[in-house]
Amino acid sequence: MAIQLHSSFAVHPGPWLRRNVIEPYHLNVSTTAAHLGVTRPAMSNLLNGHAGLSAEMAIRFEKAFGIPADALVRMQAAHDLVAAKEAAKGLKIERLPEPA
Repeated sequence: MAIQLHSSFAVHPGPWLRRNVIEPYHLNVSTTAAHLGVTRPAMSNLLNGHAGLSAEMAIRFEKAFGIPADALVRMQAAHDLVAAKEAAKGLKIERLPEPA
């Protein structure tokens, strides 16, 4: 039996990183961006949930804070899948029959 993730567990990694990493370190967006070697707008968009977390950005967070990049990428993928399933509810696509 496949394990299914409830959609309430599919959080965007950006706001999660802000609450659980950036704020406890008492960093701001500009300082975090400078430390990770990215632009302030890119960091702001991520931490505010307006942009997705790339694999490269996940590695930057792993190097700086020790958070496994693969866990962050899975968090982003789960969030994206829930959003895509919600958007796909209006799609009218019939299932193809099994091949003979």
